[in-house]
Amino acid sequence: MHISVTMQDKKTFIRWFLDNYQLKRRESVWILNYLINHDSFLDNVHFIREARFSPRGIIISAHCSEEVPFRFYKDNIVTTDAEKSFHDIRMNKKDPVYIQLNFKNANQSMEYVAVLEDNPFLPEDHYVTKEDRQLATRLLDASHFQYKKRKLQEAIDLALDKRDEKKFRLLSRAMKQLKEEEESIIEHI
Repeated sequence: MHISVTMQDKKTFIRWFLDNYQLKRRESVWILNYLINHDSFLDNVHFIREARFSPRGIIISAHCSEEVPFRFYKDNIVTTDAEKSFHDIRMNKKDPVYIQLNFKNANQSMEYVAVLEDNPFLPEDHYVTKEDRQLATRLLDASHFQYKKRKLQEAIDLALDKRDEKKFRLLSRAMKQLKEEEESIIEHI
């Protein structure tokens, strides 16, 4: 969705960020300054949301944020050791690194939004809430009941057409039970 961010845009943003926010960890300042001064690294830097899902991600927080001060994610390993992450960045400069910055009103910052890229590693259901799942489950349950009632009604109609009293009574009891079950579920919603 986002057009490629230029190296100059990244440098300008990082400088703006460092000028305007005090970071919780001084090592974070070192890392960002290092990136500004080494174009070969900056090419592979991507600012995203939810860096913890990326194969190599860094979370950096300013004092005005409630988030963790610093996290480095590499594959399935997580560390708060900024020096180890700095070493990893220097040793693997051709590998992409995904950075998430946490600061007050980050979502409203034009400067940040200008360099943000889509996170290709986010799970598809990441932004689905518990309430969304519950609503989807209720809708599926209601749809399933309607389907069962329709099929049962068709079977009852067929039994009537064939004048099969035994089958009609059996299916009618099943329909009554299904309607009672549905009413019980509706009461608990």
